[in-house]
Amino acid sequence: MRLRGMWFSTFAVFLIIVLTGCFQGEQSLEEMDPPDDQEVVDGEDGKENDDETGDTDQEIAEEEDENDAPDEEDEAADESTQMVERQLFLLDKDGMVAPQILELPAQEDKEVATQALEYLVRGGPVTSLLPNGFQAVLPEGTEVLGLDLQEDGTMVVDLSEEFTDYDADDELKILQAMTYTLTQFDSVEQIQLMINGEMQEEMPVDGTPIGDGYSRANGINILGIDTIDLVNSQAVTMYYPAVHNDNNYFVPVTQHVEMDDDDRYAAIVETLIEGPGYNSNLLHVFNTHTLLTEKPELKDGVLELMFNDGILKDTEESIVSDEVMETLVRTLTEWDEVDAVQVNVENVEQVMNESGEVYEEPVTKQMFIPTEKM
Repeated sequence: MRLRGMWFSTFAVFLIIVLTGCFQGEQSLEEMDPPDDQEVVDGEDGKENDDETGDTDQEIAEEEDENDAPDEEDEAADESTQMVERQLFLLDKDGMVAPQILELPAQEDKEVATQALEYLVRGGPVTSLLPNGFQAVLPEGTEVLGLDLQEDGTMVVDLSEEFTDYDADDELKILQAMTYTLTQFDSVEQIQLMINGEMQEEMPVDGTPIGDGYSRANGINILGIDTIDLVNSQAVTMYYPAVHNDNNYFVPVTQHVEMDDDDRYAAIVETLIEGPGYNSNLLHVFNTHTLLTEKPELKDGVLELMFNDGILKDTEESIVSDEVMETLVRTLTEWDEVDAVQVNVENVEQVMNESGEVYEEPVTKQMFIPTEKM
């Protein structure tokens, strides 16, 4: 009996020791592995934990705000990739110099003329942008060494030696393309040429004279001079439509028109109505019975024209075709005194374009090409 009691006491003590150890072990496990949703306790231990991880809630929030905020470099990159429309004079499938409107990276005002010339270089940045059937005009490898705009409106163009590597047959086209590309800027009247810093009085391959400057008055894509009385006529730049695949565009050509100052605009319009002739791939867009019925009048920069209903593409809707309107406006606004053209038709109150929109205001060339300033 006494032994049984001793055994019972020993067993009880052993059981208490085992249960105590298990209880302490559970506490240790809980401290070592807290549940996921346990809150961080402020205090020395909390600060030490922040130092070790390096990410407090506040720091994480601030970091997220910084990540969400626009980066200055990204903004600068976005600005540098902004695109603007520029008009470049290139060579079409028939070898004629013609303008094309392309989207180029935006530049500072003082750099737009340099950029325009750089995009005329074969194998240069324009290559991937060229419309089907078109090619650049300046010899491959040509570098624009500098541009200098004089007070009289002369743009002095300094090009590298690679510019001289072209065929003689292309010389006039190259000179015309440079001239028309640069003189689209309001402040440029004519160009002069330098090669590696040396002034040129003539083109380097075939000797085309440049003299004190080459301007639009020298002409472009010159047509029909063999059959014209050059003494009693004047060179005029006319614009005619052309098409290649799905690309519709306008080609400027220089024609000699017999006229005097009193009937200048009537003579130009009548020449447009007659068309470019049958020796070119340019389109004749006027109806055969189109007539100018009154003498054109220029009032405050607006040239007013009156036609019979032969000019209409649709007499019931009083529609003037878009190509006819653009032909008139592009050609007549080549004259400095003409800012816009007002087309009127006898016995018609309002004329419309092919989209059914009424021409409520005189039409300017800015409707068809981007305005260029420098």
